[in-house]
This record gives sequence, C-alpha cells and structure tokens, in this order.
Amino acid sequence: MRNIAFLCVANSARSQMAEGLARHIFGDDVTVMSAGSEPAAVNPWAIEAMAGIGIDISGHHSKSVDEIDVEMIDLVVTLCAEEVCPLLPGRVRRLHWPIADPASKDASLPAEEMRQRFRTARNQIKGRLEILKALIAIEKGPASEEFHASIRVSDLAASTRFYTWLLNTWPKEWTHRYATFIRPDLDLNFVLVVSDGKELHHDTLYHLGVGVVDKAAVIDAYDRAIAFGAVVGKPPRTTWKGTPLHELWLADPDGTLIEIYTRLTDEELAAKPADENPVFLVPGTGPEE
Repeated sequence: MRNIAFLCVANSARSQMAEGLARHIFGDDVTVMSAGSEPAAVNPWAIEAMAGIGIDISGHHSKSVDEIDVEMIDLVVTLCAEEVCPLLPGRVRRLHWPIADPASKDASLPAEEMRQRFRTARNQIKGRLEILKALIAIEKGPASEEFHASIRVSDLAASTRFYTWLLNTWPKEWTHRYATFIRPDLDLNFVLVVSDGKELHHDTLYHLGVGVVDKAAVIDAYDRAIAFGAVVGKPPRTTWKGTPLHELWLADPDGTLIEIYTRLTDEELAAKPADENPVFLVPGTGPEE
C-alpha cells in the first residue's frame, strides 16, 4: 500500500490534518494526499492544532477530488461524519472514518472550545493512523480452523445461563469449576472458568486459542511468529497431560497468552511416552536442548 488519499468535503480540516499526520507517521514509505468535493482554504484552527504536536501544515492548500489520479491510489480514507463524503470512483480499497467536523460557523464559540474540538479530531485521526501503519505490509498469519477463548466469571451458573442464551447452545460439559461451549458452525470453543483470584497464566485456562489443522501447521505458525517478531512463550511441543495436543504459546503486546494448537491423531496418541513429558517439535527450542 503505497498511495493513500484522505477525503472530506472542504479539504480544510480533517483531511488536511490526516494528510499531515500520515506524512509524519508513515514517512517515505507511503505517498499521501488529500482532497475535497468542495475545496476551501485550510482552516487556521487545523494549522494551530497540528503545530501543537510539531507538525507544520501551513503550506498545505485545499484540492479537488478531480485532481486525483484514481489509477495511482491504493487506499481511500473518507472522514465525513454528518456530511456526504466525496466519491472517488474506481477499484480501490476504501476505509470510512466518521470523524465529527471540528469546524463551526457559530461565532459565539470560545476560542478554547474551538481548540479542543480540533485537538480531539486530530487525536482521533492520529490514533487510527497509528493502527493503519501497524497493519500495512503485515505478513500472513497461521490458517485457523477453530477459535478458542477462556474467560473468568464470578458466578458460573449465571454466566453459563447467559452464554447458553447468547450462543444458542447448551454447554457440551460442565463441572463446578468450568463450562465448555462448542459451536462447530462458528469454529468456536468457548470456556467459562470460575474466578479464583490467582495470577492469570495458561494453567488457569485464561487465554485465547487458535486451532490449526495438524502438527505441521503448528510448526509453520511458529516459523511465521518468529518472522513476524511475536513473543514466543513456549515453542512448539507435543503434550499429553490434560488434553493431548501439539501446541505453541505466544503472547500479545499486553501479555495475553495465545495457544495455537491441534489435537493429536489416534496414531500420535498411541506413541505417548511412558513419562508423558512434552516433546519439543523444533530442534534447539526445548529447555533441555
């Protein structure tokens, strides 16, 4: 994604701030432009709001969408909320970010309120652009066949009743400690676990899980995770205690644990060692290696 166009009606405030922010955030990696269906002068409050974070857009000028070469655009981002956004024709990827127009024709609004309106719009655009940067050129992750999630609850009976209603299915099984819901049509495996006040880690079953097709897919997910730069909590291994699995543990940026797993085949189960110790699937990754 090399060329991005930001559009609003006047190309005076939101799309101008988006253009300035994108140039700052993306640098030379992306070509950025902005335009409007009814272009007007760049709003002085937008210039001031951007100057407040060290970005100078005083040299910008408003442009018409007619000036944009559609064939050169990879992504169009429209920023209108209450208004009808301009339409840029063609086969192009589109995002719509409805940001409230900070400009106002009400001359009675105090200057500080105007500043705050523009700062708010600026910060909302900035946050979305930071996420967009994180998504550009991202590599393909593991192909999943099932999604597993476990959450803690304070009242297991009440939560089981609620999720039975929400998921339109009885739990497959339950004990005094947990309830497990299965929805094959949604590729969903969902577990409620009684909150016990202990530190959250994988042994408490508080985590997210992604089921993949086989052992090779778990190893492939590990290779993809290393290439992506993900934090590996436990490298690929076969474990027989509890639910027999080939599994890989990752951690997201906040430390939430993600288990990528597949269940063992009958042949693999038959090869279970007597000591039931885990067998690491990638040479050099086990604790004893």
